[in-house]
Amino acid sequence: MIRNTILFTLLFALPVIVHADPTPDSKVEYKKIGDISLKLHIFNPPNHKATDKTPAIVFFFGGGWVGGSASHFYPQSEYLASRGMVAICAEYRTRKGHSTTPRECVKDGKSAIRYVRAHAAALGIDPDKLAAGGGSAGGHVAAATGNVDGFNEEGEDTTISPRPNALALFNPVYDNSDNGYGFDRVSEYWEAFSPMHNLDQDTPPTTVFLGTKDKLIPVATAKEYKKRMDALGIRSDLHLYQDMPHGFFNKTKFNETVYQMDLFLSELGYLKGDPTITPTTPEPAKK
Repeated sequence: MIRNTILFTLLFALPVIVHADPTPDSKVEYKKIGDISLKLHIFNPPNHKATDKTPAIVFFFGGGWVGGSASHFYPQSEYLASRGMVAICAEYRTRKGHSTTPRECVKDGKSAIRYVRAHAAALGIDPDKLAAGGGSAGGHVAAATGNVDGFNEEGEDTTISPRPNALALFNPVYDNSDNGYGFDRVSEYWEAFSPMHNLDQDTPPTTVFLGTKDKLIPVATAKEYKKRMDALGIRSDLHLYQDMPHGFFNKTKFNETVYQMDLFLSELGYLKGDPTITPTTPEPAKK
């Protein structure tokens, strides 16, 4: 009896999605620059069809605009697909892989959102319920698609909006001023590049997850971002995780952050029913 109780407790504490290596259902090229092919890694809900009109989210990986892999958000994507959303992990150019600058990261992010919106009918996606998310520098890319007007790829159809309808940001580097992250690499154009300095009435509702011991993004930055969002009358949730460092959401607080992301997306009408993942520790109060 004791053994069964312990086993039940362990299983209940794990994420519902326990695959060691989540695998996307398909990969689609969304952009080609010279000989560089950039793809979307797509996770579909069960029995998803092109004739569906399903809410979706596009994730951008972290890596300081230097490196990283689209697989970064495979676990979150697999979970959201199991809950009925199309979840997409986007490749984008980085310094290590393509000798590019942070500007190209944002250009690719906007291209990815535009592609998904333009091909919504073929992908079985609702173009008006298209969220974006990301971690660290990927959180910056996601936030920039929602807040920043410039940095569009030359020749793209700018009549197609690259702005998502909601944002889920995991320890995002969304302040690029000299008090924020990456200023030395974007100093010539930081004012147009920094999501926190380009908020406006069209900024999407946003949820943010941050550890209080993050050495790259101070809690004060997250609180200032929320303050500015509140002043605009736009929903801005801030979840602070005590003593958690940068990148904590990948494993240590995976359940907790995915659970709160689920609630956020459910409240916006992107998901139905209760979350199928259970936090392993008590949740902090929403700020």
